[in-house]
Amino acid sequence: MPDLTDQLLDSFDPANLSRDLVLAALFISAAVLFVYVPVLNQSFLRVVFALPMILFFPGYLLIAALFPGKEDLDGIERLALSFGLSIAVVPLIGLALNYTPWGIRLDPIVVSLVIFSSAMLVIAQYRRSLLPAGQRFAVPFRAMAEGVRSGLFCPGQSGLDRALSVILIVAIVAAIGTTVYVIMVPKEGEKFTEFYILGPGGKATGYPTRFPAGEEQSLVIGIGNHEYRGITYTVETVLLNMTYDTSTNTSRIDAYQPLDSFSATISHNETREFSYNFTVDDQEFNRLQFLLFNGTVPGPGVTGPERIDASYRDLHLWITVRPQVVSG
Repeated sequence: MPDLTDQLLDSFDPANLSRDLVLAALFISAAVLFVYVPVLNQSFLRVVFALPMILFFPGYLLIAALFPGKEDLDGIERLALSFGLSIAVVPLIGLALNYTPWGIRLDPIVVSLVIFSSAMLVIAQYRRSLLPAGQRFAVPFRAMAEGVRSGLFCPGQSGLDRALSVILIVAIVAAIGTTVYVIMVPKEGEKFTEFYILGPGGKATGYPTRFPAGEEQSLVIGIGNHEYRGITYTVETVLLNMTYDTSTNTSRIDAYQPLDSFSATISHNETREFSYNFTVDDQEFNRLQFLLFNGTVPGPGVTGPERIDASYRDLHLWITVRPQVVSG
C-alpha cells in the first residue's frame, strides 16, 4: 500500500505532469467558467470553449488513458481517434443520463463530461508515470511551433513566398472567425412559443380532471420562448361552463370566471416550467382554460370569447367537479 501511495504522489508531482494533460485540464476549467459565469456565458467564447469540450477532449483523454506510450499510436491516429471517440462517448453519456432522474439537461451534461474527462485525465497521468520518461507520450509543442514557423517563414524565402504565408494565416483566422460567427449568430428560423401543461408529476399524464369542489389541485405549466427575443409572458386561467348547441353546431359559453394570473420574463431559447395550484369551488364549471399573452394583455373589459381569441396561445382541460366532501 505505501508503494501505491508513493507512486500516486510521484505521478502527480508538478515536475512529472504532462503538458498536454495540464492544458486539457485548464481548457476544461475555462469551458465550465464560460458556461456558468454570467458575464462570460453571453460572449462568443462560450461556443469556442464548449465545442472542443464536447467534440475533442473526451476522446483525447480516453485515448491518453488507453495508450500512454508514444509508440502506441502516432499523432495523426491520436487526433483522428480523439474526434471519433468524442462523437461516440458524448451521445452514450447523454443516453445514460436519459435514464436517470436528472435527464438530458445542461447541468447534468456538464457535470458528467467533467467527471468523465477528469477520470480519464487522472488515469492517463498515472499510466504515463509508470513508463520510463523516454517512452511516455508527449505532445512536441516546441517542435510543432518550430515546424510551422520554418515552413511558413523559412530563411531565404522570397517576398512572394512570405506574402503567401501571411495570406494563408489570414485565411485560416478568417475561416475560424466565420465559423464562430455562423455558430453564434444562426439564421433566424420560424418564430414560435411553446405552451403546454403537464400533470403534477411533470409528465403528460395524471391531469386533474375529476375532483371534489374546494379541493386544491396541481399541475405544471410550461412556456418555451423561440421568438428570438426576450418576452414577458402573462398566463391567465379561466373557469368556463360550456355547452354544445346542436342547432347551430357550435359551443357556447354559459359561465365565465377568471381564476388566476401570473407573469414571467423568458429569454430566447429558454423553457421554464411553473408549478400551479388551483381550486374550483363551484360544480357548474366544466372547463379550465389557460390563456397565454406575449406582452400585450387586454383590459378587464374584454372577457369571454373575445379574451380567449385575443390570447397568443390557449389550452384547456375538461373537468368534472364532484360535490364537496364533508367530513364527519
